[in-house]
Amino acid sequence: MHNIKDILKDRILVLDGAMGTMIQQYQLTEQDFRGERFADFPMDIKGNNDILSITQPHIIEAIHKEYLKAGADIIETNTFAGTRMAQADYKMEAYVYELNLEAAKIAKKAASAYTAKTPDKPRFVAGAMGPTNVTASLSPDVNDPGYRAVSFDDLKDAYYEQARGLMDGGSDILLVETIFDTLNAKAALFAIDQLFEDTGKELPIMVSGTITDASGRTLSGQTVEAFWISISHMDLLSVGLNCALGAKEMRPYIAALSKVANCFLSAYPNAGLPNEFGEYDQTPEIMQGYIRDFAGSGFVNIIGGCCGTTPEHIKAMAEGVKGLEPRKIPEVEEYTMLSGLEPLIMRPDSNFVNIGERTNVTGSRKFARLILSENYSEALSVAQHQVEGGAQILDVNMDEAMLDSEEAMKNFLNLMMSEPEIAKLPIMIDSSKWSVIEAGLKCVQG
Repeated sequence: MHNIKDILKDRILVLDGAMGTMIQQYQLTEQDFRGERFADFPMDIKGNNDILSITQPHIIEAIHKEYLKAGADIIETNTFAGTRMAQADYKMEAYVYELNLEAAKIAKKAASAYTAKTPDKPRFVAGAMGPTNVTASLSPDVNDPGYRAVSFDDLKDAYYEQARGLMDGGSDILLVETIFDTLNAKAALFAIDQLFEDTGKELPIMVSGTITDASGRTLSGQTVEAFWISISHMDLLSVGLNCALGAKEMRPYIAALSKVANCFLSAYPNAGLPNEFGEYDQTPEIMQGYIRDFAGSGFVNIIGGCCGTTPEHIKAMAEGVKGLEPRKIPEVEEYTMLSGLEPLIMRPDSNFVNIGERTNVTGSRKFARLILSENYSEALSVAQHQVEGGAQILDVNMDEAMLDSEEAMKNFLNLMMSEPEIAKLPIMIDSSKWSVIEAGLKCVQG
């Protein structure tokens, strides 16, 4: 097996383009999605692209081969919605492991065939792990900001099942992608870490976040640098950005990430921004220019395409970066780096760091009284006052004999995370009990 890290030091690798865009070109019917296997399935499944790895494997393989022919070094499995949460929309949770397994086998077959043709240009399979259709950091109910539709543990279990199928099917890499909520991503990374420990086998891990708009933040509110700090504890092959933006709009965020990430860097933008019909118009030639600029500026090690991109786009990108030097991983100074929605970096020239300790039941009678009476909204104002007073970190402690400390920690942190002015600060989860610390860690992105 070729070592992808060695190859990345030598040249820029090319990731494939959109799977969904290519599937749409086949204009598949409900019967096509069902195939023989699900001919009598009790509900419509058209639109469930992931199930095509079971019912129409030849189509998925043909798409992989088109991208490989275009010059892709890495192809993604057809598993963007391959978790229990996403498959619940079609009542197909029971097939999650199988569809991930089969998708990886199909991609591996195609990649191996191309590697055999050109052994000096090995092809790799990235097991794609999408963001799910739920978020662990935000409430779907504006009237109940502390509510969560999914727990960290639910996400962890779902990602574990997906990753197990992708590994068993022969993936060379695991790719946690299109991250709009870093807490979801942390659940995925925790699941992968647990799977590696359980199996005694490890794969390189790629992570790719999504900046939703010109605010420069993820959907759950983190800046690019805060996002990186939140996941930098993992030994990653690469970090990067994909989706939501075209290459032009993505450029400043890729530039920022390339300066701070001490691993390889990826970028696979959409083919521009969607038009009034939700379609993508950017031509391969225009996109090639933007991607060549990314490479020429020393921003990237891996490039590719997301929504709206086709084999023609990938071919143009591959030609555009040919011969250009890959990004050199920067020597990043090792400082204490913390994150909420925004980063906090403690440098030698930093002044004292102020920790707000009034959200501590052992240090504030008022706060203790509010928590014991379950007056969380008023308790939240204590945190807000500390932010306004100049706190740079908020200490939260729920160690009180009369409290269910785990539940109180979870409830209060969920409410804190719903207030951007508070959530922008890193949280110091403070307890003498590991179970309480663990409960708190499952609530925060940073």
